[in-house]
Amino acid sequence: MASDSRTNAGVDYVTSYSKMHVFTPAPDRMFTLMSAGNLATTQEVLNRIRRDLDSGGQSLLTVRYLWEAADYIGQVSLAVQQHHGAALQQSGVSGDVSLILGGQIQGQQHGLMLIYPQGNYIEASETTPYLQIGEAKYGKPVLDRVGRYDMPLTEAGRLLLVSLSSTAMSNITVGTPFDLGVYERDAFRLSRQCRFDSKEGYLQALDAAWRDGLEKVFHGLPEFEWELNGGGPSQGCMTTQPIAQPGNAAAGAPTQPIPQQGQVQVQAGFAPPSANWTNK
Repeated sequence: MASDSRTNAGVDYVTSYSKMHVFTPAPDRMFTLMSAGNLATTQEVLNRIRRDLDSGGQSLLTVRYLWEAADYIGQVSLAVQQHHGAALQQSGVSGDVSLILGGQIQGQQHGLMLIYPQGNYIEASETTPYLQIGEAKYGKPVLDRVGRYDMPLTEAGRLLLVSLSSTAMSNITVGTPFDLGVYERDAFRLSRQCRFDSKEGYLQALDAAWRDGLEKVFHGLPEFEWELNGGGPSQGCMTTQPIAQPGNAAAGAPTQPIPQQGQVQVQAGFAPPSANWTNK
């Protein structure tokens, strides 16, 4: 399990809060909760979970299954959102929060569940080997291409850090420090809990190795057929017929090709000529 720690209320108010929270209410159970969404909602949900542990009523101490823990946390989250919902809507602010719950209760299978803002949840499985919340799109491709259900935990940890780092590179709302938690079945505690900052050696080395590896793979990609046969025709690749642009050919200006049917043409730095177009 891994999370970043950047929160923001606009580009001029950026702070850091841990989004990974560990609960070990008894020796026979362990829960890790990760959050994305409204920070105030998240903090109130966490406070209510801690309060319930001391109240003697339903809590993470009384649930018997991991899905019961997910259902309980989902209802707490929903109650908090509904309590502040009207005021937040008037201010144009979303109070939604999404959560990922991981852990185990003795005698039951360990698991990982995504809890939606509406209070319901889904569970990870062999066909859905990972769960994501928050700014997920930039870090998702590497998980889809590399991640496996049977991946060793150490490799999975590196993969999660690469996913977070890739997201941070493309999205300013995600940033270090990154928190990593590793849970081994039947341990009922995290075997590893680490924090990585961009200034630390390991994260820098990981980023450099990933970047160098991508560049090496890219430069090893198969060449186009027209590169291999000296620019001649190639199977499955349509060619273009250059024609002179009006008013340009007589002056010796470069000509622009006309795409054939079914071809999409992209040329970097090219813009159609117009009366008010200037080169910048």
